[in-house]
Amino acid sequence: MIAHLNGHLAATGIDHAVIDVNGVGYLVGASAKTLAALGALGEFVTVHTEMLVSEDSIRLMGFASAEERDWFRLLTSVQGVGAKVALAILSILSPAEVQTAVARADAAMIARANGVGPKLAQRIVNELKDKAGGIALGGGAGAAVPASGAANDAVSALLNLGFKPAEASAAVNAANDELGPGASLDALVRLALRKAAK
Repeated sequence: MIAHLNGHLAATGIDHAVIDVNGVGYLVGASAKTLAALGALGEFVTVHTEMLVSEDSIRLMGFASAEERDWFRLLTSVQGVGAKVALAILSILSPAEVQTAVARADAAMIARANGVGPKLAQRIVNELKDKAGGIALGGGAGAAVPASGAANDAVSALLNLGFKPAEASAAVNAANDELGPGASLDALVRLALRKAAK
C-alpha cells in the first residue's frame, strides 16, 4: 500500500498528475482542487494517495491533503459513487464544504458536481451523515458550524444567498461573538452580512 509520494511534479493533465520519485513517474488521478494546489511543474510536492485495485487495473489517486483523501474514501463507500464521481465532488467542494453539506443534509450542494444527480446526492448525505463526524476539519475554527439554533439558521440564510460554507460560517461566528448567545436570527443575519461584505 502506498500512503504518500514525495517527488517532483513532472506533468499534469485534466484529471491526473505525474509525480517523479527518484526517476520513477507515478501517475495519480486527482481532483481539480488538488491539481491547482500542486503548483508549477518541476516543484517538489507531497501527495497523499489511495490505491484502487480492481480485476483489470491498479490505479493511484492523489490528494493535496489527508482530509481530501479521507473524504474520497468516505464518498466511494457510498453505493453508486466510484472514483470518478468522488473526484468530481472534490473538484468543486473542499473537504470542509463537503462536511458542511453532509452535516446539513444539503444534497443540492453535492448535486452541483458533474455526474451527480439529485437521487445520488441525497443517498450520499443520508449514508455519510453518521460517518462524517470522525473526520477532522482542516479549516480551523472559522469553518466550524456554529452551535446555536439561530446561528445555524443564519448560516443557512447566507448559504441560500450564495455564500460559500466557510465564508457563511465565519461571518455568522463573528456576528455571534459580537452579539452574544441570545441574539435573534434577524440581528445575526444582518450583522453577518455586514461582516461578510468587508
